[in-house]
Amino acid sequence: MIGEAYRWVHRAAHILANHEEESGAAVRRAYEELLKEMVQGKDTLGPLAPAIAHFQKVTASYGEGLFHSYDIPDLPRTNNDLEHCFGSVRYHERRATGRRGTVPGVVVRGSVRVVAAVATRFQHFSASDLRPDDHAAWLELREQLAYRQETRRAQLRFRRKPKAYLAALEEQLLKTSLPS
Repeated sequence: MIGEAYRWVHRAAHILANHEEESGAAVRRAYEELLKEMVQGKDTLGPLAPAIAHFQKVTASYGEGLFHSYDIPDLPRTNNDLEHCFGSVRYHERRATGRRGTVPGVVVRGSVRVVAAVATRFQHFSASDLRPDDHAAWLELREQLAYRQETRRAQLRFRRKPKAYLAALEEQLLKTSLPS
């Protein structure tokens, strides 16, 4: 009974390792077949039967995201690989700025800086590669980044002089709410 359970777990690991480099759909099919086989045979496991239910529950919780990495090249396969990727970005940001903690620029411009840092690890870009194809999308992104930067500036103003900041907000509110 324990031998059968271990064989299933090892088969699951082999399927997910995907040494044959099959597509995500093929890996999903093989994995689902294994899960069906496990359900049908769990009665033979005796006291280990609840472990199969738990295995299925954990597998279901990962759901759709479990098989994306087979279709998208260079997408990290595990959470550890993904965390290593982001940890590397944090390390290089701290190294470049000399800061020990989180770099404020990553908070404000993270959607751009993190993607750029990750992408440049795999490929070198020329100036023509960096030119935006969709000018409207580029302007929208610049607007979002400017909004985040202004939010950070407002937080700094509030921390430095909270009374003056709140007074300016009240004045702004009164101007917009009163008819002229």
